[in-house]
Formats: sequence, C-alpha cells, structure tokens
Amino acid sequence: MSSVELSRTGLLQERIRESLTMMELLLDDQEVAAGVDSIVEAMVGSIQNGGKVLLCGNGGSAAEAEHLAAELIGRFCMERRPLPAIAIASNVAALTAIANDYDYADAFARAVTALGRPGDVVLGLSTSGGSANIVAALEAARAGEMVPVALVGQPGSPVEDVAEHTLTVPAARTAGIQEGHLLLGHTIFELVERELCAT
Repeated sequence: MSSVELSRTGLLQERIRESLTMMELLLDDQEVAAGVDSIVEAMVGSIQNGGKVLLCGNGGSAAEAEHLAAELIGRFCMERRPLPAIAIASNVAALTAIANDYDYADAFARAVTALGRPGDVVLGLSTSGGSANIVAALEAARAGEMVPVALVGQPGSPVEDVAEHTLTVPAARTAGIQEGHLLLGHTIFELVERELCAT
C-alpha cells in the first residue's frame, strides 16, 4: 500500500472518529434534547394552526435548508399529506434582487416579512452562528410574532441572542457542523411528521 493510500485511509478514519465524537456529545447533551423537543412542539403547533416552516442558510447550509424543506413537502419516513415548508434561498431571483438592490444582509429578512405569518417557525442554519442575514431573518421573525429557531456550531454566537431555541453542534470543522445540523434536522422533521401524520 502506498503512502498516498495510507494518508487517504488515515484521513477517512480521522473524519469518522470526529463524527462519532460529535454524535456522542449530542447524544449526552440534555440541552440539545430539550431544544429538539421545544422546536418540534413549535413546528407541530404552527402547522396544526395553518402555519408553516421557513428555512434559510448560506452555502452548504442553504442546501441543507432546501433538503429539509423537501422532507416536509414530499415524503420523509411515512406516506402522508404534504407539510408546508419554504426554503427561502431557493428563490434565486428574489435572493439576488434583494442582495443587489438592498444588501445581502437583508436577503432572508425581507422574505420572512413577506411570507411569514404570526405563529410560523423560521429555522436559520449558520455554522458560525454569526451570519448577518440569518440574524436579520430571525429578528424579522421575532418582530412578526413568529418563532425564530436556529442550528449553529459555535456557542455564544449572535444568533443565540435572537433565536428562541438554538441547537449547537459540538464540532470544530464546518463540514462536521453541517453533518450535525443534518442529523438534528432529520430527527426534528421525523418527529414532526410522526406527530402530525401518524395514524
């Protein structure tokens, strides 16, 4: 086996160990468990009352927001009715127009104000917890009597000051944080699906 192959195997093993460590930390974190419970309750209550979930993120987090919205609109773990969710960044024309005509920091907040109604849940994904447009979106949610929630990767971030519920993934690398966000998002949406649609 060549040294290149060994280094590839070594990196794979390192990344798997990092992922396992992150998952074990999440598994034992009672604050995360309580936060998941609160977010599920908010989403279930919103949808039961005719509301929806709005999701936003940048880059890989935007892709995760689209992925999670699709789990609600389509089918995730069971055959059931579609559930209302909007991934804000998927409207590229609106996103780029707002960024061009106003400021990129306003891109999600304007959509939240336009599309959101009292009682809706706005989920912001930010690996740093400091993305200005995520903070602004959650502030707009709070101003509009919505429920602002967030998935982040750094404790004590600006997002925590405006989110009603924040889940923090204990990982150092952006990719590891995103893996944790997807795990938490999938779990939250599976619980929402079960509670709203189980027969």
